[in-house]
Amino acid sequence: MRGTAFCRPMQRSDEAAVDAVLQAAFGGWEEVKLVAALRRDGVMAGEMVLPDAEGGIAGYYALSRMRAPKAWLALAPVAIHPEWQGQGHGRRMIGQLTAWAIAARQFVVVLGDPEFYERAGFSRGRAAALQSPYPAAHMLLAGPGDEVPAATLSYPNAFEGL
Repeated sequence: MRGTAFCRPMQRSDEAAVDAVLQAAFGGWEEVKLVAALRRDGVMAGEMVLPDAEGGIAGYYALSRMRAPKAWLALAPVAIHPEWQGQGHGRRMIGQLTAWAIAARQFVVVLGDPEFYERAGFSRGRAAALQSPYPAAHMLLAGPGDEVPAATLSYPNAFEGL
């Protein structure tokens, strides 16, 4: 495993490097546009980066405030630069997030590869009673307790049309 530092909050000076990670990881600009819209709309709850040993950015994730339930967060996008993929960095980065969600008593919902997110601490089973405009098979939940909360999810406007 190549070296990275601990995740840290993104700084404004990281924006160009984050855009490059998103573009490289996803092969396009859609996620860059999503992040810009979340920032512009003022719904970004937090952005974290995974610095590499050389001072660059190996990974990134964004948390935005859901419209409903009000206190919940949406995790998207999540990216590891292709040069750093397959080395456990993404699982470690998201594992730290799930540990925080439990300790902070914060629910975080994600849409993505169930195998990856379950290995990092999210649960498909706990998301079973959630109603969403997105495919239920790819919806997972992290946070306190072990109950299966019933809620209707309403994402920030920036997610519409994705």
